Amino acid sequence: MEKIELSDLRRAIAVSQHRSLRQAALTLNIRQSTLSRRLRDIEYRLGACLFERTNGGTRPTAIGLEFLEVARRILDESDSAFRKLKSRSRGEHGRISIGVYASLATGNMQATLAEHHRRFPDVDVHTVDGTHDKLLCALIGNAVDVAVMTTAHSPWDDRILQLWSERVIAALPKCDPFGERGTVRWADLRNERILLPLDGPGPELERLLSIKLHDASPRHILHQDSGLDRLLSLVSAEHGALLMLEGGTGARYDGVVYREIHDDDGPTRLNFAAYWREENNNPTLQPFLDMLRERYPDLSVAPGTV
Repeated sequence: MEKIELSDLRRAIAVSQHRSLRQAALTLNIRQSTLSRRLRDIEYRLGACLFERTNGGTRPTAIGLEFLEVARRILDESDSAFRKLKSRSRGEHGRISIGVYASLATGNMQATLAEHHRRFPDVDVHTVDGTHDKLLCALIGNAVDVAVMTTAHSPWDDRILQLWSERVIAALPKCDPFGERGTVRWADLRNERILLPLDGPGPELERLLSIKLHDASPRHILHQDSGLDRLLSLVSAEHGALLMLEGGTGARYDGVVYREIHDDDGPTRLNFAAYWREENNNPTLQPFLDMLRERYPDLSVAPGTV
């Protein structure tokens, strides 16, 4: 038996709504004779009379009412499915995996994710933590769609979008003498016990520390495979000073103070960028990148250029 098409279902529903072939044909913008022929084709294929045709109008039969109920359900489900597919193609539904390099407690990354959720509430965000090298490997292996991290000198020959910068921060015990100052200088850390995470920006902060101290290593570096809350707990218990980025300062902990780390040029900052692969075809990625470009435009690019 020849299949009944969705357009046939819409025609039958229009006839039931208007109770008139003439009015239904006008609404559907087709000839009345064409509509009548299509209804008879449906009835022939089903082997049942769906409408009673009288001088007073066209009314559904008992079987016709059952047919119309099924037709409406089919059209509602197909319309919903098509809307969802169209929304997915625009990146408004689905999932995006974001490599997160530093804390989301406050700052630009936290604000970016909040704005993204406001604009695209039906996109599920999956975050992946890691060091710079680990997240680049995740990008290559399609484990993440985009990674937002510092512009370290790891090799990357695909797409990069420059974003914001964050200050380098020392989290200190409140009783630490340096904690009473407004700022801390790199040289002040030479005799401190330094806590550094193994994940996220930890390795980069350790390299930065070595550079700023001119290879005169601190007295004691304690590497930690822990999250920010546990690291701050160690700081509060006076186990040492934690090197971190300013995005983590939204996490408040009793007995811990945050201080900028300065060099001769003022507070030390690390620049952030978004990294992704040109051939990534996840529809949710482009709206995320468009939002980043809107929030952090590249002012070095002349208007009208790519």
